Amino acid sequence: MALTPSSMIPLGTPIPAFSLPAPTGTLVSSSHYSGKPLLVMFICNHCPFVKHIAAALAEFSEQYMAAGLGIVAINSNDFANYPEDSPEKMQEEVAARGYPFAYLVDEDQSVAKAFDAACTPDFFIFDGKGKLAYRGQFDDSRPGNDEPVNGKDLRAAADAVLAGKQPSEDQTPSVGCNIKWK
Repeated sequence: MALTPSSMIPLGTPIPAFSLPAPTGTLVSSSHYSGKPLLVMFICNHCPFVKHIAAALAEFSEQYMAAGLGIVAINSNDFANYPEDSPEKMQEEVAARGYPFAYLVDEDQSVAKAFDAACTPDFFIFDGKGKLAYRGQFDDSRPGNDEPVNGKDLRAAADAVLAGKQPSEDQTPSVGCNIKWK
């Protein structure tokens, strides 16, 4: 398992505009979340790092969407070469995991490039003004390290943004599988 860290783009970076389809064909755009905090996650189905946090991620998302945080997940992997990440398999993953957020297909990988996303999972929280407030890990847990999967880093950042505050600038990069580029 190769570890790829997130690229840690500068805080304050404006959200890259995007409009992507869900596997059902429904288009979801960054403009749908204008004026409210938004978590953008780059995930996929087959990555052991995503699988490791999937149940906690579903729970986190239910709780924080109810609190007013917009949440979308984007799969940018080359599904022609990684069929486990195909749109059909994404729909199965949503149903199996109970993901409450839109899980979007970035088939041409342009959105991942615009965000400078590097790994799965990779997390970006933008404040209500569309400025990057957090980029980093879910928590310290990794497959096999026996740390609890509790989302403490992402929770602290989301709590701060929802309270109209800036999260701590001491942010730890996420690590995971590299995005499977074409």
